[in-house]
Amino acid sequence: MKATAESPARLEALLREQAALRRVATLVAQDAEPARIFASVCEEVGCVLGVTTTNLLRYEDDGTASIVGAWGAKGAPLVPIASQPLPLDGNTVAPRIHRSGRTVRIDDFDGLEDELALRVRALGIRSAVGAPIIVAGRLWGAVIASDARAYHLPIDAEPRISNFAQLITDALANTDAREQLAASRARILKAGDEERRRLGRDLHDGAQQRLVSAIISLQLAQKRWSRDPDRARGHVDDALGDAQAAIGELRELAAGIHPSVLTDRGLPAALETLASRSPVPVELDAELDGRLPMSVETTAYFVVAEALTNVGKHARASRVSVGVRVAGEQLEIEVLDDGAGGADASAGTGLSGLADRVSALRGALDVSSPPGRGTRIHARISLN
Repeated sequence: MKATAESPARLEALLREQAALRRVATLVAQDAEPARIFASVCEEVGCVLGVTTTNLLRYEDDGTASIVGAWGAKGAPLVPIASQPLPLDGNTVAPRIHRSGRTVRIDDFDGLEDELALRVRALGIRSAVGAPIIVAGRLWGAVIASDARAYHLPIDAEPRISNFAQLITDALANTDAREQLAASRARILKAGDEERRRLGRDLHDGAQQRLVSAIISLQLAQKRWSRDPDRARGHVDDALGDAQAAIGELRELAAGIHPSVLTDRGLPAALETLASRSPVPVELDAELDGRLPMSVETTAYFVVAEALTNVGKHARASRVSVGVRVAGEQLEIEVLDDGAGGADASAGTGLSGLADRVSALRGALDVSSPPGRGTRIHARISLN
């Protein structure tokens, strides 16, 4: 009879827990603000596990933890959001999760004498269980359910609180992805604005001045043609020289935007041109069967161009290899040098701009540059 009486109660508790998980999952799917999700998780965990207080912590780089979410039953002790940082050098739940990255349960805080344990006991908390929150492979924080009674946590509290921790991980991953996308778009817009200004300056200071000078020379020649033919011919010669120089400058400018050899002869020929201009000897392996989509070829060209420019300027390398090949539905590009290493993709706009450009084609760019061991730039670009 006892088992029969417990089964409906257990089923009802399971249904309540699944409903709580669905409510949190709905908030995550709706891209709700993190603070709202944190508050919801704390309340749902507290109600599902039947504890008196719940906290969500974020681990900081200075070795402390900050409270970013809190819930407490009516009249229960509560550690508020934005309270003073929590130390992580003891043996309560938060420090142990920080050290191990695993779920931790403590059924009785008696016997723990570190600073955090004393603070927790002063609030009337006697037991707790917590689960780690890991985002992008890094320990971000923890969700902790605490109770004013020792040995009062559910026997299966660890897996149940871990389910909620996973939902927080999903929410933070969504937020991180949105922030990265927004930052990438901002960088692309900024790079576009800067490039337009650069083109405007180059046109104004170069080809435009040449063409203005050519027009003035032709106007002078027109006025003097009948009275002083020799001098007029000199003006025509000057105009011709300015026009030819302007054409040369425009060609160089156009090559920086989109090299004509890439359009006319394809990616391997364009990469051969880059290799021939490199101050560091280049070993090129770029055997491709046929043409690729122009957006793919252009992005691959500028990945190699930027990489070779960086090698020439900073790497102090004696050689560099460039490999380009199709692997399934992707184009893979690898640029490897034997230079000084230590390149930081986040320190400049060149590589970060390339990463944005590659990402826009559903690809990824990775930079590995250990000091003293050269630099490897590896890009994968979707062909579809």
